[in-house]
Amino acid sequence: MTTAVRPVNETGLQGRIAAWVLRNRKPAPREIRLDRRNIYILPTRYGMVYVATLFVMLLGATNYQNSMAFLLAFLLAGLGLNAMWHTHRSLAGLRVIRASTPPVFAGQTALFEYVVESDDGRLRPGLVASIGNDLPVAFRVPENAQGRFHLALPATRRGRLRPGRFQIYTRYPLGLFHAWSWLEFDQSALVYPRPLDSQREMPSGGGGQDGAARVGQDGEDFTGLREYRPGDTLKHIDWKALARTGDLLTREFTEARGHDIWLDYLALGGLDPETRLRVLCHWVLDAERRGLRYGLRLPGQSLDPAGGETHRDRCLERLALFGIGD
Repeated sequence: MTTAVRPVNETGLQGRIAAWVLRNRKPAPREIRLDRRNIYILPTRYGMVYVATLFVMLLGATNYQNSMAFLLAFLLAGLGLNAMWHTHRSLAGLRVIRASTPPVFAGQTALFEYVVESDDGRLRPGLVASIGNDLPVAFRVPENAQGRFHLALPATRRGRLRPGRFQIYTRYPLGLFHAWSWLEFDQSALVYPRPLDSQREMPSGGGGQDGAARVGQDGEDFTGLREYRPGDTLKHIDWKALARTGDLLTREFTEARGHDIWLDYLALGGLDPETRLRVLCHWVLDAERRGLRYGLRLPGQSLDPAGGETHRDRCLERLALFGIGD
């Protein structure tokens, strides 16, 4: 489960380090492992106060030659160094793997999901992920299990939305040190145009089918039984009739075959390009919902009439990337 935490300002020293370190780094294809080469650590404000307090205590112990003051100062210094080691160790050995990101429509929020694994199977609490100026999310990696977190980005326009660079950091266990690492994957979320119901009537047909019904095994409406033929699928055999009469019969269904329709970009004259794509997006969703066979025509490209979720997604992808490219 992810929870909101206070954001960290990446300007200043961290921002300069990021610009210097990442200027020639290419985005990772799928997985990034955190180790000493890509983990950075600095004291927090509380850590700076802690160091200053230790320095004052050491000066006082030296001035008064107080062995108990020396003991306390060195004890607290050892505690601080141990906290620094644990803070760095909380990130070392983590593997961050990007998961698939489902497409969204413009105006929605894209969720980029990541899986986090530990090389040694230790519990990793107090981890935080942040991107840009959005509110970071806290997560943990359970013992001998995977952790997950999501980064949410608003999809303001169609095309491909790339999250870019984001940060994973921790201040566990005492908050005296801030250890972090920057990550960037070669990934994107596909953003479809936002559907628009312009009250324009969707094309009713364009030839290609005669509107008759086809009898077979792939339809939805049961029409009757016939004798079994070699090649019939077992799921359509009427087993009850076989047990009752001893005859091997196959169930038949009808499949309605309506007219093919073409959803044409050029047919939406008088509208600007983005509005045309939004109307076409609405038509694609409506045609799929009604179970129609539909094709898509865009300047310089087209998709032949078909149906089903795969065809719908292909049409929506063409609309999302029209004039933009992959």
